[in-house]
Parts: sequence; structure tokens; C-alpha cells
Amino acid sequence: MQERPSAVEKFIRHFRKKQPNCDIECQFTTEKVWFDLQYDDYKKIKKPGDLIFDMQYAPVTANEDMLDKIQGSMCGMALGDALGAHVEFRSHTYLQENPVSDLRGGGTWGLKEGQFTDDTSMALCLAISLITRHDFVPYDQLVRYKWWYQKGYMSSTGHCFDIGAGTRESLQVFYNRQRKLAGKSRTTVDKLDYLSDAHYLRNFNVYCSEDGAAGNGALMRLAPVPLFFRKSSAHAIEYSGISGQITHGDIKAYDACRYYAALICAALNGCTKEQILANDFYKTQQSFHDKQLCHEIRNVAEGSYKKPGGYTDGIRGKGYIVDSLEAALWAFWSDDDSFKKGVLAAINLGDDTDTTAAIYGQLAGAYYGYKALPQEWINRLYAREFLLNISGWLEREGGKWEPASSSSALRSPTNYESPDDYLTSSDREPTSTEKSSKLSKFLNFIGVRKQPKASPHSRIFNSPQPERRPRAPSNASV
Repeated sequence: MQERPSAVEKFIRHFRKKQPNCDIECQFTTEKVWFDLQYDDYKKIKKPGDLIFDMQYAPVTANEDMLDKIQGSMCGMALGDALGAHVEFRSHTYLQENPVSDLRGGGTWGLKEGQFTDDTSMALCLAISLITRHDFVPYDQLVRYKWWYQKGYMSSTGHCFDIGAGTRESLQVFYNRQRKLAGKSRTTVDKLDYLSDAHYLRNFNVYCSEDGAAGNGALMRLAPVPLFFRKSSAHAIEYSGISGQITHGDIKAYDACRYYAALICAALNGCTKEQILANDFYKTQQSFHDKQLCHEIRNVAEGSYKKPGGYTDGIRGKGYIVDSLEAALWAFWSDDDSFKKGVLAAINLGDDTDTTAAIYGQLAGAYYGYKALPQEWINRLYAREFLLNISGWLEREGGKWEPASSSSALRSPTNYESPDDYLTSSDREPTSTEKSSKLSKFLNFIGVRKQPKASPHSRIFNSPQPERRPRAPSNASV
């Protein structure tokens, strides 16, 4: 006589029967394999300075003027980052007594002369995503940011040593959503890093932050988006806003990125500094007509940064994105057409020195061009050849991109049922009520009877709900 299966055996059979097949395509590959995770013979991740020996150079372009501007923006950003790194978090008072005037090593992070920090590392992650995906794919951008955070991808030192609180929290949210999807689909997070399934790329909730996260980490990495989508200012501006919003959910971060992208596009298109810094510049851009800038960013756009006294008049190089935007524009407005003067002025404001200077460098570099950057600094910049080659690929792939060819069908944060959903409502996990109902049915199925409800006269101690973690202040760093 055959034995009846036990409750445990029933559970295992039922669980296996209910598990979905892994039908998610995770087959993304790029012909530019040197842009994926690469390790040396000692299993250490290859740094940007090492990859130049593996990568193919971008084809020679006929548009040398545009290439010069793109190289200027990328290298200008990295120079600002490297110049400000060793005095990051130093006060304005300290820098008044010990002003920065040249590239140095040591200091805050103990870096070598010319090495860059998180600003440039994240910008490289963003640039590589655009180059390899040939489009704007926020999911892939987050994957590469996660690689930087967890593995040291695109770091000048081979590990992540400088990350803002807002960025860290967002990348943890993204990783947790990946884990949920991996469990649901019986695959691994590592495989999901190469997600190619159009349905999941479209529906995965890439907005990993919340309102109130307004650090400058959204703006410090921005340049690759307007550089790549330069043929369509409308796409460049909107994609720039989203690129910041996926890690910094505040409207001020979204609008700061949109506005700054418009300025970089104007510089690429040959506008004069007077046109770029005109108080009514944003009003002349059709791309802003449907979505006006929020009050704080509009105030900056209308010239709040035009203060001759700089720090004395209230300009601050803080981690709050409005302060950073204002400080970078003040440095550009007052630099007397000298990149060197402007980037040093940005640094010597103090506080978030590297990021203020990196944001300045994105716009000033695009406006002045690579050839106008101080040669004595460029020669000592870490991974200079890699940065120049990345710039070449941005020029090449961005030049081939056409608005009609964009496959990105991007959702706004309001298209998701709740901030905690990792997919749209049609793909979300069951609610607690739905789970309870399914559990009851399953327990009945395997013959386990539920305990009767407690009498209202029973003495029951309910554990209190855990407190909601307080939201970071709007001026939290990065």
C-alpha cells in the first residue's frame, strides 16, 4: 500500500508547481566588451587607466569642433573633480588661508595627484551606458552605478571610496528590487544586470528615490546625457531630468538637471556666453514650455547667481543641489573667459569642493573646448586617454542617434502603484491581504488548520509598528 505524502512533501510539490519559468531575457551584450566588468589576472577590477590598453579607439570624426567641445566637457568635469578632491569638506575660511591653485595629492581621500572621485566615476558609468545601449536606458545606468558602488567599476582607485547618502540609499533600493525580481523569475541578480527583455526594461520601476532627496549627486554626473543627445534638445533636456530623478527624487533635482542640460546643449550649438547666461534663456527654450521650472531653479535661471561678491554675497558650494547649481553658474559667469580662474573660484568656495568644480567643468569645458583647458593640468589628469576615448565614442554614437530611433518608452514615477513597487502594478507582488488569503487556501490544502481567532477578552500584546525612518533633509549631501 502506497504511503500518503506528508504535509511537507505536499508543500514542496505545491511550491515547485507554482514557481514560474524564467522567461526573462538577460542576454544583453555589447561589441565594446571593454566597457563591461573587466578583471586582471589577480581578479582585481580593471580601472579606467588600465582599460585604455584593451579598448578600441573611436573612429576619427569629421566634426572636430564638436569633438573638442565634448572632450572639453568630460575632461573639464574630471579636472574640477580632481582639483577639488583633496580639500573636499574644507571650509571657506580654511581655503581663504590655503587656497587651491594646482593639482595635489593626499588630503581628504589620500588620492594620487590627478585622480578623480565619485563625480567622474558615475559620469563614466552613465556615458558607457549611453554608448553601449545606443539609447537612454535608466535600468542599465543603475546597474553600472551599482557596479561602481559594489565592485569599484570606473573608480580611479578600484573601489568606491566616496558616495553620498542619497545615492547610496537609491542604489540599495535598486538592488533590493532586482533581488525581488530575481526571486520571482528564478534567476540571479548577476544575470539581471544584463537584462534585455523589453517588457521588463519598460516596466521595472527605476525611480529609486523620493521627494526631498535634493543632493547635488544628480547634477555632478550629468554631462554625458546632453553630450549624447545633442541633436535633439528636447530629448536631451527630458532625459537629463530623468537621469537625476532615478536617484534623487525631488523636483528640484529633476529641474536642475533639465536646466543645466539646456545650457550645455546651447554651448555645444555655439551660443555665446551672454546668450547662455541670459536671465530669460529658459523662457526661449520650447522644451520647457510643457513643464515649467520649479520656483527654486527658476530663481537661479533668472540670475540669482550673478553676485560680484561671491561667497560674501551668499554663494555657497554646499551639497544642496540649488546651492551647487548657483555656485557653478557664478563661477562660469565671473571667470573672465578663463577655465582656470573659474574652476579655482568654484573650489575655493569650500565645502563640497570637487562637486562644485565638476559641475562648473561640464559647462565651461563644453563652452571653451578641450584645447582651452590648462595643458599643465591635462597632462597630469588620471586616465586622460580613457576620458578622451569615451568622448570620442559619445561623439560617434550620439551623432548616429536619431529621435525617431529611440526605443525608450519611459514612465514617470506616478505610473507606479507605490514607491515600493519594483514593477508596474500588473507585475507587482501580492499585497499582504492577498498573501494571507492564498496562505489560508494553501494551509487548508495541506491539511493544516488555522488557529481560531483570539477572544476579544484575551490579553494580547501587539508589538508596535516600527518607526518610519526620518527623511533626509533637502540639503543633505549628494
